[in-house]
Amino acid sequence: MMQEKKVIKVRNLVKRFGSFVANDNLNFEVHKGEIFGFLGANGAGKTTAMKIICGLLKPSSGEVEVAGYDLYTQTEEIKKSIGYMSQKFSLYEDLTVQENIRLYGGIYGLSKKEIAQRTKELLQKLELKAAADKLISEIPLGWKQKLAFSVAVFHNPGIVFLDEPTGGVDPITRRQFWNLIYEAANNGVTIFVTTHYMDEAEYCDRISIMVDGKIVALDTPQALIEQYKAKDMDEVFLKIAR
Repeated sequence: MMQEKKVIKVRNLVKRFGSFVANDNLNFEVHKGEIFGFLGANGAGKTTAMKIICGLLKPSSGEVEVAGYDLYTQTEEIKKSIGYMSQKFSLYEDLTVQENIRLYGGIYGLSKKEIAQRTKELLQKLELKAAADKLISEIPLGWKQKLAFSVAVFHNPGIVFLDEPTGGVDPITRRQFWNLIYEAANNGVTIFVTTHYMDEAEYCDRISIMVDGKIVALDTPQALIEQYKAKDMDEVFLKIAR
């Protein structure tokens, strides 16, 4: 897999807010079909970097290429090639399950026919047929999460960005969510996921760890555990953060 093509390339990425440096000279690449974990404590600069790579924020300096497109000149093409799911699940609480799916299908530029077909398939796959006309606010958190992820990949993007997707969710629901991630990665989708749960780091192919806006470690979880002579990723993170 590691010989696969690189779908994200980041070179010397810097983001400043006034005198505060949120991203301090970041360098990394992500391979096609990889689950790439972007780790760090809250405030380490993960979300800022992710928003830049998604084309939602302009960097102060540096080079970024996503799905073969240049961040400075081809932002719209990048946005069409990716899926994005934020911490807040990005679903509209006052719309029904079905209306949310249709809305996102429209935003992603799918035809009415495609939207109808894929909505039907998705409701079946998620076993949400009976809840199709329920408001999002009425369905359980685990369902919301599955739906939010499915909506993020509804237009078959090559890369999906997940920003703290399992925050505030119970362990069983988190585990189920990771099964969705594995399934997408097995279908060749590249997953870029930020998390501060260190046990989730062990589900990733490779991880980078950020501290105070800098990437201080980048490797496979197993290699980092060996390098830091730790028993798990939790211990690696504690050693690094210290």
